[in-house]
Amino acid sequence: MAQFRVGDPIVYHKPKSSFSPGPRAKQVYPLQHGEAYHYVVDKFWKVFKVNDDGTLDVVTRTGKKHRLEASDPNISKAHLLKHLLYRKRFPQLNAEP
Repeated sequence: MAQFRVGDPIVYHKPKSSFSPGPRAKQVYPLQHGEAYHYVVDKFWKVFKVNDDGTLDVVTRTGKKHRLEASDPNISKAHLLKHLLYRKRFPQLNAEP
């Protein structure tokens, strides 16, 4: 399990299903009857609080908040190169939201 700190940029690989995946969809495959698709979209968030119960409070670029398990396999720390390439998609943490 990765250790997270406040301000860490993370990438959350969010699984979704719909009739038409967007341009940022990855790992796209049709569902059983071919009417819809299952895919993954990368979300670029930042940690604003690490809780004692093993959860993380994260904030999106638009200011929405989510609570995630730190052991969730869909979370990965954004490495330096990914952080530089997608820096405009990560939220700015000036003060606690």
